[in-house]
Amino acid sequence: MRRRPTFLITMLCFGFAFFYIPILSMIVYSFNASRLATVWGGFSTKWYVSLLSNQQVLDAFVLSLKIALLSATIATILGTMAGIVLARFTRFRGRVLFSGLVIAPLIMPEVITGISSLIFFILMADWVGWPGSRGFTTITLAHITFSMVFVTTIVQARMIQSDRAIEEAAMDLGSRPWQVLFDITLPVISPAIVSGWLLAFTISLDDVVITQFTTGPGSTTLPLLIWSKVKLGVTPDINALATLMVLTVGIGVIAAGVIMSRAERRRLADERLAYRSND
Repeated sequence: MRRRPTFLITMLCFGFAFFYIPILSMIVYSFNASRLATVWGGFSTKWYVSLLSNQQVLDAFVLSLKIALLSATIATILGTMAGIVLARFTRFRGRVLFSGLVIAPLIMPEVITGISSLIFFILMADWVGWPGSRGFTTITLAHITFSMVFVTTIVQARMIQSDRAIEEAAMDLGSRPWQVLFDITLPVISPAIVSGWLLAFTISLDDVVITQFTTGPGSTTLPLLIWSKVKLGVTPDINALATLMVLTVGIGVIAAGVIMSRAERRRLADERLAYRSND
């Protein structure tokens, strides 16, 4: 009789509980009628109503959403290209240096990345006059820099696992490299691309450290706004604000899961159809 891994299941349950119970507690207390964060005063949605009427919160949320969408999209494009190059071109001059430059932000502390980005923007402003001020552009560029590496890692891993014989067969049948890329490679790795985009979007949306170094007056993102409010104490409106961020990320995760599931089913159906045609 096969023994169940009781210890592993127990540790897994403790891990999930340690992670999700605080989040659930935060969501529950965001509906607290009391001003005190840890004293339940009844069910109320007044904190969500006050947030929707707070222009500062709405501006910070819109700014964070714009930065996350733009930086995740650009990081996904660049990261996908880097992942394909590292997976398919195993030998070329400068590959070790290129790989090191791509992966460096992954192992580098965020504080170092933030400081180096700040120094870079200051030097660029002194030398060429750009950027004139720190804000949306500088935050977006910094987020692209450190989120691209996650996309690269995911895409590279998927490319290594994919069957290269399909691409070689298409080349033998007369397809050009760009046709193989768009017709075969990208559809095969599309789940990894979606996963990379979602990860880059999430990382950008909740970043505090790097954003704090690269932001300027009038460019307060939602995580920075939450951080500034938390310094004065945790209140139900902070819980409501954090709950909205969790909800935004959760919707993105569910949407990405549905998209990837449909893409995987379509790919498997196409493979079965191709095998039947060959038979």
